[in-house]
Amino acid sequence: MSLDSLKSRIPDYAKDLKLNLGSVIGNSDLPAQQLWGTVLSTAIASRSAIVLRELEPEAKANLSPEAYTAAKAAAAVMAMNNVFYRTRHLLSDHEYGSLRAGLRMNVIGNPGVDKVDFEFWSFAVSAINGCGMCLDSHEQVLRKAGVEREVVQEAFKIAAVIQAVAATVDAEAALAE
Repeated sequence: MSLDSLKSRIPDYAKDLKLNLGSVIGNSDLPAQQLWGTVLSTAIASRSAIVLRELEPEAKANLSPEAYTAAKAAAAVMAMNNVFYRTRHLLSDHEYGSLRAGLRMNVIGNPGVDKVDFEFWSFAVSAINGCGMCLDSHEQVLRKAGVEREVVQEAFKIAAVIQAVAATVDAEAALAE
C-alpha cells in the first residue's frame, strides 16, 4: 500500500487529482515530518478507509514514533474542536462564545513534537473539517512563528487534494459494490 497504489485507484475522469496528489506529496518542499504528518492527519480527517490504508504505511515510515502519534492526535483533537468551535461560531446566539468550553485539549499544549508542526497539522485538518475559527487561530499561530503564507498554503493544498481523492475513490468503491 502506497502513494502509487492510491494513485492507481483514481479514475481517468479525475486525472487532475492523480497529478495533484503526486505533486503535493511527491514534489513537496516541506520538511519530511511536516509533510508526512500533514498527509497522515488529513488522511484520517478525510474519513476514507481507502486513503488512510494506502497512505498510513508511508507516513509511518517517514515519521518518528512521536510525530506519528502527534499527527494522529492532531486529527483526533481537531475532529472535536472543529465541530465545537464551528458550531459556536455559526449559532446566532453569540453568548455561547462566552461560555467555558469545558473540553480537554491538553495535547495542543504538549503535543510531543515541534509546536509549529502540530499547528500545521491542526490547520490542515481544520481545512477539511471547515472550521473558520480554527483555521484563523492556527494560521495566526503559524504566521507569528514565522511560517510564510506560501508554506501555510501547502497545508491546505494537501488537505484539499487528499479530501478530493477520498471523495472520489470512496464514490468509485461504492459504485463498484
